[in-house]
Amino acid sequence: MQEIDFELDRDHVELNQLLKLVGLCDSGGAGKAIVASGAVSVDGEQELRKTCKIHAGQVVQIEDITIYVNAAG
Repeated sequence: MQEIDFELDRDHVELNQLLKLVGLCDSGGAGKAIVASGAVSVDGEQELRKTCKIHAGQVVQIEDITIYVNAAG
């Protein structure tokens, strides 16, 4: 299992953009396709909203990759 720590330097980031920023896809559009496929969960629940707001403290999982979203600072 791969773990990624992401430092959030603002109030929130959209889910599709988070996938792009951590390098799991090449564009926000590709991130939307991944979310739409049902492969993404946020805090243990499947998330289908492509632009869902992700805040510090949340955990995003895609297959065997876990992204921990932390507040910058």
